[in-house]
Amino acid sequence: MQCRDIGCSITQMKDLIHQILWTSGARGVVVGISGGIDSAVAAVVAAKALGPERVLGVSMPVSTNSPLDHAGAKELCDKFGIELITVPLDSVVAAAFADPSLTDTPVLRGNYTARLRMATLYNIAASRDALVCGTSNKTEYMIGYSTKWGDSAADIQPLLHLWKKDVAAIAEELGIPRSIVDKMPSAGFWEGQSDEGELGITYPELDAALIRLEEHEFVPENPLEEQVLAFINKSSHKRLQAVSLL
Repeated sequence: MQCRDIGCSITQMKDLIHQILWTSGARGVVVGISGGIDSAVAAVVAAKALGPERVLGVSMPVSTNSPLDHAGAKELCDKFGIELITVPLDSVVAAAFADPSLTDTPVLRGNYTARLRMATLYNIAASRDALVCGTSNKTEYMIGYSTKWGDSAADIQPLLHLWKKDVAAIAEELGIPRSIVDKMPSAGFWEGQSDEGELGITYPELDAALIRLEEHEFVPENPLEEQVLAFINKSSHKRLQAVSLL
């Protein structure tokens, strides 16, 4: 965290959201709420910055999501007074992959769904004169664990300076429901999918390796750090603007 304590970091995030909204003239923000810890923290910080009446939560379930995801989103929004709407996406995804020109694998379908979710958020935001508030954290951003122009796209990214462990600490401070804080991180790309299982590394291991690499000019000292550095290098295009000759 840029601040030395959790309260300071929360204040920084609130100030960022408030400033971006003030300069843009937008009326509020829209947050895709997955039932996970990152979107929960983003939504609650936005509500504390702007007032819950200026935050709209959007649940966008598909069949591979656990029913607990939507239940967690509803519990969160009920607790903090945030309006929640639900936009099921199964029919749109099914219609797209009925076309034989699209390749259908769990990962590719998941990436398509992530981009569809962001398109949905931008449609809703535009209709309400609002901005899209992102939910990406620094740990996942650094290793490219996101869908380009999907969950990585947003107008505001208040968590992007936070390691996963910092997000967890802030969630505790904010009083995020235990059902969300204790939940296994998962993008819900397929039944039983977990972030750590897909990556082959736990979040504490990732945080430790990334912090160590950042502090030592990205020179790895062990096999784990070499693996994490490979993630960083391979995903560098996700952290850059599109390559051009301009």
